[in-house]
Amino acid sequence: MPVLASNPSLVLHLHPGPLPTLETEWLAFVNSTDFRRYVEEALVLAKQHGVKAWVANDQRLGAVRPVDLRWVSEYVLPAIAELGVLRFARLESGETLNRLLIGNMYQGATQVQPFEVRTFTNLPQARAWASGADTDVA
Repeated sequence: MPVLASNPSLVLHLHPGPLPTLETEWLAFVNSTDFRRYVEEALVLAKQHGVKAWVANDQRLGAVRPVDLRWVSEYVLPAIAELGVLRFARLESGETLNRLLIGNMYQGATQVQPFEVRTFTNLPQARAWASGADTDVA
């Protein structure tokens, strides 16, 4: 799995498969400015590589401000949909409050998006499902 970009708080991976997949692997807390900058970078790389699936690996993501969660809901998820993403796999944060806040945002926001969303606790399973490696996706 090639690494497309690496920052102190985020690594962006590209997974091959029937559905090329971008994985955002959050490594630690990141401030609002860097959070948005890194997500914007992920969107640009996703477009360049024609991804059709996304893995949001939030297991080590620290607290995210409500204003940034609203930004994800109103800007990022629609931008992911515009890329033609079909599958979106989530791995929840290890922090209870963060897991609840982010989970609530995704629950409401993804209901209006055209891609399928699933939550996982196992990273290899999330990757396999998102990339279509677990099924025959055309």
